[in-house]
Amino acid sequence: MSRSIRVDAVLVQAVIAGALSFAHLHDLAEAAGQSGWKAWAYPVSVDLLLVAAWRRLRTARRDRSAWTWFVIALFASLGANIATAGLLDLAHVPDWLRILVAGWPALAFLGGTLLVHTPADKPTPAQPVSDEPAVPEVDVTREDVPAPVPPTEPAAPELAPAPPQPAPTTPAVPAALLDHARKLADAHKASTGAPMPAETLSARLGLPAPMTDAIAAQLQLT
Repeated sequence: MSRSIRVDAVLVQAVIAGALSFAHLHDLAEAAGQSGWKAWAYPVSVDLLLVAAWRRLRTARRDRSAWTWFVIALFASLGANIATAGLLDLAHVPDWLRILVAGWPALAFLGGTLLVHTPADKPTPAQPVSDEPAVPEVDVTREDVPAPVPPTEPAAPELAPAPPQPAPTTPAVPAALLDHARKLADAHKASTGAPMPAETLSARLGLPAPMTDAIAAQLQLT
């Protein structure tokens, strides 16, 4: 059997199944109080929702929303086929079925809107497969190249030695001042019997310390 004959058989089977389901949905809607063109609109609404959910599943098979609306539309179609098979008295349709049939247009509109306007996840593009053989990686590091020497810190500059401080010079003592100091020292020794201390001579003369030290050194006072 050729491919064209198999395709034609499938199309014929689809047309027969669609026509029967269409008629069952029409009969159920008419029995639930939807007369005239409204009874014919219900099968169209159910089939359109079923097709829209199936098309969404082809692009996003993990979309739970698409699966939910596909099951709802399939249940509505199968339910009408089973209900019109003699299991339901179409002359006395229960109230809950009338409520479901009356509320179906709003439910179908909501499902169709969500299926159309909800963005689908974009498939991750596959990595292109190259026919060229992979080039092995080659280590280009040369072992004979010496390792870089870290820069050495510059040595601190040597400080120049401080110049020697000049030795303090002994101030020159005038001869008259030296004679006056000797007289005071002799008078002190004659009266006390002990040489005059340098502190006493400094107090008596009222001179600066360097000058007094120079006089005491020459007079050999302690």
